[in-house]
Amino acid sequence: MLFHHLIPKMKIVGFIILIMIATQKENETMEVVFGSGCFWCTEAIFKQLKGVVDVSPGYSGGTLKNPSYEEVCSGKTGHAEVVRIRYNPDKIDFEKLLEVFFLTHDPTTSNRQGADIGTQYRSVVFYTTPDQEKITREIITRLSESKVYQRPIVTEVSRLGEFYEAENYHQNYFERNKNTSYCQYVIQPKMDKFKKVFDEFLKK
Repeated sequence: MLFHHLIPKMKIVGFIILIMIATQKENETMEVVFGSGCFWCTEAIFKQLKGVVDVSPGYSGGTLKNPSYEEVCSGKTGHAEVVRIRYNPDKIDFEKLLEVFFLTHDPTTSNRQGADIGTQYRSVVFYTTPDQEKITREIITRLSESKVYQRPIVTEVSRLGEFYEAENYHQNYFERNKNTSYCQYVIQPKMDKFKKVFDEFLKK
């Protein structure tokens, strides 16, 4: 048989290519940006999920370029406190991310989450693909028709524009400041409830 001596090498090369394709797919990520109140809480929650590769607190949805935390807190820039989530869709699907998003904040309060009041605390999904937009709107419709909430859902759904990463001291805030009163009395109870509901989806 012609080239029969090359067959073993071709099999090895083919196997290596399959491994490379699988590895590339394993590392493929997508991103979405969520705003659900204080980004310290939102970051802490989504960092726990299997399939989530990276979570970065930041600002989006406003008009001022490179806003500071103080400028965003003034409510004059139009930005929301958000987190950019990079995730592997083969390990966690977008619907699961949305489920966590809607169950870990109140999407019926306009420009407010608990004691945090202002447009920077609004409920918002900044999508990056048409599929994300479609799924988000379908989920909102489903939740509304099922009357999961007593009040109408006011979550904003918009295409992601500019995302500005927050200052370094906001990054990984909960892990670095667990002993502060805000983390103990606001974030920790929220984390405890979240972990009970989504235990099987958490990184171990």
